[in-house]
Amino acid sequence: MSALLTALSGQRPEKLPVWFMRQAGRSLPEYKKVREGTTILEACLKPELAAEITLQPVRRHGVDAAIFFSDIMMPLVLAGVGVEIHSGVGPVIDEPIRTAEDVDALVGREMADPSAISEAVRLVVDELGDETPLIGFAGAPFTLAAYLVEGKGSRDHLAARTMMHADPHSWQRLLAWCAELSGEFLRVQVDAGARAVQLFDSWAGALTRADYVERVAPHSAAALAAVEGLVPRIHFGTGTRHILDDMAACGVEAMGIDYRTPLDEAAWLLPGLPLQGNIDPALLAAGWDALERHALDVVERGKAAPAHIVNLGHGVPPTTDPGVLTDLVALLHAL
Repeated sequence: MSALLTALSGQRPEKLPVWFMRQAGRSLPEYKKVREGTTILEACLKPELAAEITLQPVRRHGVDAAIFFSDIMMPLVLAGVGVEIHSGVGPVIDEPIRTAEDVDALVGREMADPSAISEAVRLVVDELGDETPLIGFAGAPFTLAAYLVEGKGSRDHLAARTMMHADPHSWQRLLAWCAELSGEFLRVQVDAGARAVQLFDSWAGALTRADYVERVAPHSAAALAAVEGLVPRIHFGTGTRHILDDMAACGVEAMGIDYRTPLDEAAWLLPGLPLQGNIDPALLAAGWDALERHALDVVERGKAAPAHIVNLGHGVPPTTDPGVLTDLVALLHAL
């Protein structure tokens, strides 16, 4: 069994497994070269290109898992939602969802033919072989809904949190629809050969615990249930210390921890659960001495968990020197 899958089973493998969120692309010159003349969303729907981008960091860095190259907006795109990715801004929704009538018009849509996703996954799995698993992923229902309501990324997600309370019925319908899409997107990747999945709830940290538990968690649980018993599931969000145990209760085999919460503290909050994380991405540009000290501290704190998958506490910054990531993997594998 691969080091990653061993750790996800709750056992410690001989070497620390490591992969990086947003490792596919962004900082790699080979990624920028193959992406020339193509938008991110277009690249996601070209199987050979998506597969190549997925594989690039595995070849360069020697990481222990590939993360499928796609975008959390892709299920919305396949459902016919108008989305564009703007440089420096991120996803922008053509027609934000603001009223009950908007929700009514949206939730009748279904995800179109996902064969481009399936084919890309199969191409990746064929090249990776048995030793290096592919991780599938999806955006969590709240994060998708927050983009749909806000129209783009937001600091406090005020419009989404307002709808949650002003029109709870429409909110529930919107989240249920997003959960169905996320679950279907995960299942497509697993059916094509992904051997683990991660659900990203990028914006859940903006919620109170009461709102998360009552109005969001059941829908995240529904999305994760789509692949229950098929592959290990990881759940990750940022700024989520106050809801870590609630996120875990959605049904997962491991929890991703962002850079704000020390792993030994997270292990105390989540007894018996394998943890993933949580090197601060800022340290990647702080010089090797600072990064090495920090990485060793993260590994030491990770010993409090039954198993530890080393990752960043958020994604790879696009300005990162790829050589630093390669050296970091070598350091971690040598421990």
